[in-house]
Amino acid sequence: MGNADLRQLAAIEPTSFDDLGGSVVAVDAHNWLYRYLTTTVRFTSSDVYTTADGEEVANLVGVVQGLPKFFEHDVTPVFVFDGGVTELKDDEVAERREQRERYEDELEAAREADDVDAAEVATLESRTQRLTETIQRTTRGLLDRLDVPYVEAPAEGEAQAAHMARRGDVDYVGSEDYDALLLGAPRTLRGLTSTGDPERMDFEATLAAHDLTWEGLVDAAVLVGTDFNEGIDGVGPKTAVKLIHEHGDLYAALEAREETIPHADRIRGMFLDPTVTDDYDYDLDVEPDLEAARAYVTDEWEVPAGEVDRGFERIEQSVVQTGLDRWT
Repeated sequence: MGNADLRQLAAIEPTSFDDLGGSVVAVDAHNWLYRYLTTTVRFTSSDVYTTADGEEVANLVGVVQGLPKFFEHDVTPVFVFDGGVTELKDDEVAERREQRERYEDELEAAREADDVDAAEVATLESRTQRLTETIQRTTRGLLDRLDVPYVEAPAEGEAQAAHMARRGDVDYVGSEDYDALLLGAPRTLRGLTSTGDPERMDFEATLAAHDLTWEGLVDAAVLVGTDFNEGIDGVGPKTAVKLIHEHGDLYAALEAREETIPHADRIRGMFLDPTVTDDYDYDLDVEPDLEAARAYVTDEWEVPAGEVDRGFERIEQSVVQTGLDRWT
């Protein structure tokens, strides 16, 4: 999920990992994992993450490379995995599938070319990645061995993460998308998969900056366009906010412009009243079994030890760096 135009409205400021020590972050697992998966595929030989049986587990390399950033700064991640996808999102899913199929055709052509461009092949391989059943299962298997908590959402993982933050069960939502604003996440960390420090997105500050209610912010976003609907032609974020101020809500704004948005009620509900659950339980007293985790990655799934040794070393070193008793 995510409309990048929302950045024009969001109250965002840089923050330091050093200021996040002791925090708990509900991480949109699919969002986080996909970014590490594609990066691994782009910059790593396929021999590294492909088993003798042809199973691809680049995710295991990505997870081991990505987790240390949390642990080294005394930040506890709680990964939140997607459940079912709403039917209103079917069009977006179909579009992404079609795009991936186009990349797959381009990838096949690039591999068969007389003068193979290795960089182009690597880029296309990263663009054709999807979160397969094997990737889903092995990611959970590795998190289990590292004792990293995770939650299964009934629908959208980002919505569940925002719900957990609104309840006060976590300090932040971790996502690269901007829809956390529409879902009411009080504070969101972006850039957790990037080099350097993240940035913090503040829900209440965003509302105050534009004199909007939560409903008004969602209405403005629906006018611009979301994963669930096409926006109104010619309406960007600033115009959308102006329309909500002038007319009061989405319906009055649409009426004034003589426009319609199919399923408008349901779309608003996807953000204001999403499908979430209070039925989750996890232990923040993390005690990783590094030996079992290494064996899972290198022995069971045949990833060369040299590809993950540094990541495991960083996780182990974080015990000393943070001085956390729970890691001993």
